[in-house]
Amino acid sequence: MEVRIEPSWHEVLKDEFEKPYFSILTDFVRKEYKTKTVFPPAKLIFNAFDLCPFDNVKVVIIGQDPYHGYGQAHGLCFSVNDGVQFPPSLVNIFKEIERDLQIPFPSSGNLERWAKQGVFLLNATLTVLLGCAGSHQNKGWEEFTDSVIKKISDRKEHVVFMLWGSYAQKKGAVIDSKKHLVLKAVHPSPLSAYRGFIGCGHFSMANNYLQQHGLSPIQW
Repeated sequence: MEVRIEPSWHEVLKDEFEKPYFSILTDFVRKEYKTKTVFPPAKLIFNAFDLCPFDNVKVVIIGQDPYHGYGQAHGLCFSVNDGVQFPPSLVNIFKEIERDLQIPFPSSGNLERWAKQGVFLLNATLTVLLGCAGSHQNKGWEEFTDSVIKKISDRKEHVVFMLWGSYAQKKGAVIDSKKHLVLKAVHPSPLSAYRGFIGCGHFSMANNYLQQHGLSPIQW
């Protein structure tokens, strides 16, 4: 099946695209886009992959669902388009970066600047209906993104995985922690952020680890 995705990822995932579940998923997603309001825009479904080629991946952050309001989602977990108000979880991510690295709040919640430095911002489910969180869960996306995580773990080394909340931590069970740095904390949502996300130090820990292994740190 022909999937429009960045070439290095296409090579890594080509076997996945041929599996029966992916064909069923593709049919489902196409119908949804034709008949309903779905986010992100169709051309940005694989934006996280397109902005961060496989060979460039240094840090992986795992989210759950795209944002489901107008103008927010653009294919990168936790990120919103320029000019969009910061969602609460993103506010807490920026708070922790400020606390950890003394980097002030940015003017934009668009995290493309991270993706271009090697931060792979992967949602477990890559599409969602307007106003309906979780609406495209259990349709095949999770199987696909589990495979993506396993391929990063198997084929690369010295990648930092940031697993925030129990959902991301379960999804990260396939990661080989002997050759990668796996950082775990509660989710940055307002419900849990002050129970251990604020104060986790993940951003400085990631940069220290990358530098120890001869890789350039991320400008968070």
